Amino acid sequence: MLYLFLAPGFEEIEALAPLDILRRAELEVATVGVGDRLVAGAHHIAVEADLAPMEVDLQNMEGLILPGGMPGTLNLEKAPIVQAALDMAAGDGRMIAAICAAPSILGHKGLLRGKRAVCFPGFEEQLEGAQVCGDSVCQDGNIITAKGAGAAIAFGLRIAAYWKGDKAASSLGAAMQCVQ
Repeated sequence: MLYLFLAPGFEEIEALAPLDILRRAELEVATVGVGDRLVAGAHHIAVEADLAPMEVDLQNMEGLILPGGMPGTLNLEKAPIVQAALDMAAGDGRMIAAICAAPSILGHKGLLRGKRAVCFPGFEEQLEGAQVCGDSVCQDGNIITAKGAGAAIAFGLRIAAYWKGDKAASSLGAAMQCVQ
């Protein structure tokens, strides 16, 4: 199970585009509302999450996804369920994906030391110890990061490729008419 965490003020495109892509790829993804199951995004689009924090099964978590946005990123970072999920994922090499400002959470936890990563411009100093790359999406082992809303589809496809392989993700992108 992949968990995509939604906190008040999340960037809607950065959450919903990857979620759509991953479900098209037939991956099991559940959204988790941080604080409440009905979560309003940065642009006041309310999304009903699949799960509340107490329903998350970290033992069966294969990976996690953190959309950015403000104040969504700040709300994610202070959420105990997100911190617990990151600790577990980092502890045994499970997939961790973050986009926009959310890679700063990984940087603050020291998870990017010696890794290539990218974030929304202006947050680079918060990627503590990372080698900041210029790509819109960057993968280094089990960690996938992306710049922002404009990279949301590529971010979703990179996560799909992590699980299904490059060929399957490329086929999915072509079927969706993604610009290649």
